[in-house]
Amino acid sequence: EVQLVESGGGLVQPGGSLRLSCAASGFTFSNHGMSWVRQGPGKGLERVSDINSGGGFTWYADSVKGRFTISRDNAKNTLYLELNSLKTEDTAMYYCGKDCSNTYCRARGQGTQVTVSS
Repeated sequence: EVQLVESGGGLVQPGGSLRLSCAASGFTFSNHGMSWVRQGPGKGLERVSDINSGGGFTWYADSVKGRFTISRDNAKNTLYLELNSLKTEDTAMYYCGKDCSNTYCRARGQGTQVTVSS
C-alpha cells in the first residue's frame, strides 16, 4: 500500500521560508518520479513541482519558479520542497503525490498546511 506522509508546514510571514518533507513507503521510491501539488482555499488542485526518479530533472510551475526547490533523498525514501520568498497566495494545503497530472494524483498524502500571513 502506497503511503505518503507530509510534514513541515506552518504559519509564516510573507518573505519567509519553510521546508516540507514527505516520507514515502509501500513502493520502490527510487523508481518513481514524484510531485508536489497544492490546493488553496476555494481553488482546485495545482501541480507545483516535479522531480524524476534520480533527482536530475525538475520542473516548476511558473507561479513558484525561482522561489521553490524540489529535491529527494532516495536512501531515506523522502521527498522535499523548500519554499522561499513566500507570498500570501502560496497559502494552501501542500501534498506530495505519485503519478500526478496537472489536477490529479493517483496517490497523495494527507497534506501539510502552509499559511502565509502577516
